[in-house]
Amino acid sequence: MERLGPDDWARAALVALAEGGLGAVAVEPVAVRLGVSKGSFYWHFANRRSLVEAALARWEDETEQVIARLDTLNEPVARMRALLDLAFGDEQDAAISFRLISEADDPLVGEVVRRVSDRRLRYMRDVLRELGQPEQEARRRVLAAYGTYLGLAALMRIGAVDEVPGALVDLAMAELGLPATAPS
Repeated sequence: MERLGPDDWARAALVALAEGGLGAVAVEPVAVRLGVSKGSFYWHFANRRSLVEAALARWEDETEQVIARLDTLNEPVARMRALLDLAFGDEQDAAISFRLISEADDPLVGEVVRRVSDRRLRYMRDVLRELGQPEQEARRRVLAAYGTYLGLAALMRIGAVDEVPGALVDLAMAELGLPATAPS
């Protein structure tokens, strides 16, 4: 068996968080998920808090990785469509985002959630500004689209969403004032 590293634990902690919230990020259940003993945990982390910190850092880094990949697309409408396809197609990240925002009163979580949310909102706003939307309009549209994303994440948790991701992306594109498909 391959030796697990801190990133394996952080990824497993994010899965646990998506499924059960911050309370589900505990040493023993994450160890069981990984199929290892708790001793493996203590090789990499001092305590549960350090695992939560690693999971939050991974989540934040994943946002930056997505943005870096999107920045390889030259056309802003295609960039936004790709972003929304990723967002609405990734139920785990939606669940993590919703659950972490719900835990924003925790000082550690709140700081990271604000940074990640600000980064995501700023990126989307910058794309709309690149397309010529005035700052205030871009800001309002991005807040509405991101709010829709988080609301849908909450509804997915209770099984109330039966829309296909593509239809949700089209709706979000309309909220952003963009065509559903990139111009050819």
